[in-house]
Amino acid sequence: MTPPSNDLIFIAAIAGSHGVRGECKVKSFAGDPAAAFSYGPFMDETGKVILTPQRHRAAKEVWVVSFKENLTRESAQALKGTRLYIPRSALPDLDEEEFYHSDLIGMKLQALDGSAMGEIKGIHDFGSGDILEIIGTPDRKDGWLMPFTLAFVPHIDIEKGVVTIDPPEDIGSKAEEAGESPD
Repeated sequence: MTPPSNDLIFIAAIAGSHGVRGECKVKSFAGDPAAAFSYGPFMDETGKVILTPQRHRAAKEVWVVSFKENLTRESAQALKGTRLYIPRSALPDLDEEEFYHSDLIGMKLQALDGSAMGEIKGIHDFGSGDILEIIGTPDRKDGWLMPFTLAFVPHIDIEKGVVTIDPPEDIGSKAEEAGESPD
């Protein structure tokens, strides 16, 4: 049975081929990178099973993975850039107040004073911790990045779909511009 596409979690991506036996270099986005290969077959964004991991091993910044499907070096290389998904139901249950990064994508942002600050487009880690990619901030035509830390993101309400942020001074909120205090 194919899960609905909103029930899919982006867990890994193919970075290219490895060697001549059809293995792929795979970048894992799981909290425990090796766990990405234990959740079952990988799907495309529509929920169609496309690859089933058989063996994996760590190699520098990626994992080298052999799949049940018989790939050649050429077909493995052709998969470069392919996003790999798993059904949300394959992931472990979360404790209260825990969430997956994918839960935050598209959530509305508000400043401490409740003013609209846009929405979360993505969450990235460029090596120094998680960063929120934010779009749709009033009075800004471009997106911007902000550290995903407790200091900048003091509250997340998954049920309401709202993330409260304390934006950097150069972004500000409407209350700061008006000289109001967020108290």
